[in-house]
Amino acid sequence: MAIDPRDDERERDGDEQDRPGFSGFLRSLFSGIPWSDRAHVDEETTIVAPPSRRVDVHNANGKIRVVGEDRDDIQMLAHKRARAECSEAAHELLDAIVIQQHMAQDVLEFEVVVPRHWNRLGSADLELRVPRDVEVHARTSNGKVCAQGLRCAFHAQSSNGSVRVEDVVGDVEVTTANAKVVCECTVGDLVARSSNGKIQIGDHRGSIDASTSNGLIYAHLHEISKDGVTLATSNGRVVLELPGEPDADVDVRVDNGVIRSDFDLTGEGDAGPGSRVRARLGRGGAPIRLRTSNGTVSIRKFSEELEAGKEGEDGEDETCRRRARRGRHRRHGHSD
Repeated sequence: MAIDPRDDERERDGDEQDRPGFSGFLRSLFSGIPWSDRAHVDEETTIVAPPSRRVDVHNANGKIRVVGEDRDDIQMLAHKRARAECSEAAHELLDAIVIQQHMAQDVLEFEVVVPRHWNRLGSADLELRVPRDVEVHARTSNGKVCAQGLRCAFHAQSSNGSVRVEDVVGDVEVTTANAKVVCECTVGDLVARSSNGKIQIGDHRGSIDASTSNGLIYAHLHEISKDGVTLATSNGRVVLELPGEPDADVDVRVDNGVIRSDFDLTGEGDAGPGSRVRARLGRGGAPIRLRTSNGTVSIRKFSEELEAGKEGEDGEDETCRRRARRGRHRRHGHSD
């Protein structure tokens, strides 16, 4: 029996139609991978400020930004993101991400709730615009925390994200495990902690208690309160800038490094490697305690008169921004 070559061609065509192509193979191979499809949406809500004037925010995976404004209510802006194995699943996860709000002992609480699934990832960034006199406590596990414009106390905690505070009048307490802390134009008692990151404090008025295990600590102090300054790091430099004629009692210790000062530190000890110095500036008073195990300690002097003359030409917001730029210039333009 003769064989028609066209039968072979038709058979091959049928086999090709039955077999999935390479793109189909990839789709089947990578189906369920969380980054295959994405979706996002922005939401906005306005809430009455609580009588206690306190707000707590908890966001496990995402940024938190707090802005103090001249307003009576609270505006919450949420940017939600989702990644899933397909577009439909991504939008389904997006709808399931909820910003819960409830009152607990007169405290308004926000919490981001994201359903968990092995091949889907969801998160939300929050921005709260609040009255300036509202006290805010912000907490995140994986994300940055920023605050500005408040005239009340602010507390922030992040496990893996930087914390930045600017133009805040009120006691500030910030903690992060693996990132830097930046505070600019702040007034009050300031406590800053970082396990693995530098701490930068520019134009602060009040007391400072700052410590990190690994990183530089820089502090520019415009006014010193009676509670004084404590700066301590295990591995890094310590730089403290003070106004022209401060009244303080200084205690500096360096295990592996040297002590440098624009002020006369005549007193107990010497400024050589592995040394400790105790001295009185002016009439004494506010305690200044500086510590580093491996690094240099520098105490610098700046001119209040020169800065006051420049600030008189600016508004409050521009003055704060200019001081922040000047602080960054000092940090990057000097080396020890």
